[in-house]
Amino acid sequence: MTRVVVTDHVFGGVEHEAAVARRFNAEFAELQCRSEEDTVAAVTGANVVFVNFAPITARVLRAMAPGATVIRYGIGYDNVDVVAARQLGISVANVPDYGTDTVADHSVASLLALLRKLTAYDRRVREDGWCAPRDLGSLPGFSSTTVGLVGLGRIGLAVCERLRPFGFHVLAHDPYASPVLAAEHGVRLTGLAELLAESHAISLHAPLTPGTKHLLDERAFSRIRRGAVVVNTSRGGLIDHDALVNAIESGQVSAAALDVFDGEPLASDSRLRALPQVLLTPHTAFFSESSLAALQRLAAEEAARALAKQPLRCPIS
Repeated sequence: MTRVVVTDHVFGGVEHEAAVARRFNAEFAELQCRSEEDTVAAVTGANVVFVNFAPITARVLRAMAPGATVIRYGIGYDNVDVVAARQLGISVANVPDYGTDTVADHSVASLLALLRKLTAYDRRVREDGWCAPRDLGSLPGFSSTTVGLVGLGRIGLAVCERLRPFGFHVLAHDPYASPVLAAEHGVRLTGLAELLAESHAISLHAPLTPGTKHLLDERAFSRIRRGAVVVNTSRGGLIDHDALVNAIESGQVSAAALDVFDGEPLASDSRLRALPQVLLTPHTAFFSESSLAALQRLAAEEAARALAKQPLRCPIS
């Protein structure tokens, strides 16, 4: 019998997914897998697998039915062994366009909060009763502030549109970006070293690949404009956490807003937790009622294509 499995999710329900299973007379299972062992047991014989954060390793993939399809809820798919899937003849798809606006909103909200030092002022008022505006150092106007975007895909461009009314100068580093499209959005493309040196604020919107792992490491932070702020709503592995902590403690980086981490949940003994200059959110940039509804609907539509043996809309492999 055809099997449709949700390995794990963070939604209120899985009505769209269950409806697709019913439409194709498939057995349906909804779980909350965390370990490889749990996931192997869950997907054994499955024809379509919806996955959020569960590990989809080669071992997990081998347990699926021949020609199965894995659908990753969201944009990134670093928890899926795409190479192994390709070797095993298993299709992998993602949903890259469900929450562009929501993630861009969260990114810009975080960036503005750091640049205006909202969390720092709030902390000073709560702890000391009050402070003078200059007590926390200089505060440049937005029209004299440069924002550097690492990645200029859908979300990066949406961030640009939100930054435009504030008058920021915007740089971007993305070897795959169209110069024409960047120019249309008022963005100057540059190398990473130049972006780090010139930007007052850096926002990450790149995928996690072997080439981008720890893109911001000790060397990168040593080249960053002193006092810059860093926002990451993309993938935690883009930043070397220890290098970021060292950069903040030395004053090289003045503050950071992190929604994603290299290992989630964030470890209880992480040095990031002890730094008041770091604004932490629990991988929630994607979250809004409208974005989740779109994510599940689009994922379910992709599953229907897979079960009907039709071409996938967003295939990865």
